[in-house]
Amino acid sequence: MKSRNKILLFFIFVCLGTSLCKGQQQTKPDLYIVQACVYKGDTIPYVLLRNTFVFPELKFKNDKERIEYYRLIRNVKRTLPFARVINNTIIETYEFMETLPDKKSKEKHLKRVEKGLKDQYTSELKKLTYAQGKLLIKLVDRDCNQSSYELIKAFMGRFRAGFYQTFASLFGASLKKEYDPTGDDKLTERVIVLVENGQI
Repeated sequence: MKSRNKILLFFIFVCLGTSLCKGQQQTKPDLYIVQACVYKGDTIPYVLLRNTFVFPELKFKNDKERIEYYRLIRNVKRTLPFARVINNTIIETYEFMETLPDKKSKEKHLKRVEKGLKDQYTSELKKLTYAQGKLLIKLVDRDCNQSSYELIKAFMGRFRAGFYQTFASLFGASLKKEYDPTGDDKLTERVIVLVENGQI
C-alpha cells in the first residue's frame, strides 16, 4: 500500500511538473543594421557614435544657486526652439526676398511673413516668463550672429526697431543685448551644448 502511494505521489509530481514547466522559447535577438568596413581583410561593423561633452562638476554654494541652475536648464529647453525658428525664418525670408523683383513686392512678402509668424507664435510667446524672454533675446543673437535690434532694423526699418527697443526697455530688457559664451553667458552655453546633445 505504501509503495502504491509513493508511486501515485510520484506520478502526481511528474504530471504537475510537466504541466508547469515550459520549454525554452527561442527569442530573436535585436538586430541592428549598421555600416561595415573592411580592415586588414576582415569585415567589421562601423558605428558612428555621437560626441559626449564632459564639463567640470558644478559646485553650488547653496540651494538657491542649484535652483537657479535647474531653472536655467528649463528656460533654455523652452526658448531654444524659438531661437531656431527665428534663425530659419530669417534665412528663408532673406533668400526668398532676394528673388523678388522690386521693393514693393519685398515689402508685401515681409508683411505676409510677419502676419504668419504673429498668428502662429504670439500665443506661445505670451506664455514665456520674463526671464525666458530675456534669454530668448540672447539666444537669437547666438543663433543669428546679430542682435534682435539689428535684425528688426534690417527687415522692418530703424523706426520700428527703435519702437521695439523702447518697449523692451520699459520692462528692463534690451534688444541690443549680445550673447557672450565665454563671459556672462558661459553657464548658459554649457547648458545649451548639453541640451543640444541630449545629455540633459
